[in-house]
Amino acid sequence: MNKLNGFMDILTGHFNNSVQFEKMKQNDLNFPYAEHVNTICNDKIKNLPNDFQGIFMVEESYYTANGNTHATPHLFLFTEEENGIKLTSYELPAGYDKNTFTYKALEPVDYHELKPSEKFTPALYVEKDGVWEGGSTSMFSPVLKFTLFERFSKECLEVSESMEVNGKKTFGYDEPIFYKRVI
Repeated sequence: MNKLNGFMDILTGHFNNSVQFEKMKQNDLNFPYAEHVNTICNDKIKNLPNDFQGIFMVEESYYTANGNTHATPHLFLFTEEENGIKLTSYELPAGYDKNTFTYKALEPVDYHELKPSEKFTPALYVEKDGVWEGGSTSMFSPVLKFTLFERFSKECLEVSESMEVNGKKTFGYDEPIFYKRVI
């Protein structure tokens, strides 16, 4: 549990890519301004098993591009495994959608009502010299592939995500998004 707690200390908080965004803007590159608000939410989950060793986290992600901001919230479970830290994505609890799911809005929810995502392949993060690296590739449909690679340290959260339809990239950036801690 010590590795998991250290991992979560790095991952939780409020982050944005304002430094990277300003640099990209100066070079006239189309790149989003992005924020992550990552909050542990075990306190809002009822009926966790007595021996439960995992940590649930609400990730509130906000991306602004071309003057439009959209939210992409997630519910993740992190567990310490023999080889590292495993991230399992969960479906948003009943009654929430991408516009209403935030830590603040989350009412107590029963653990037994939470459902792991069937589409997302769990990611495994391995520590190398104080930096956690990992990711996964998921087939959201027979033609839709989602690739995630992340690198976390006390200095930065580095996130690379891409979507491909029939092998053609439809979402993602050539450079990872570099998030720095704000709070």
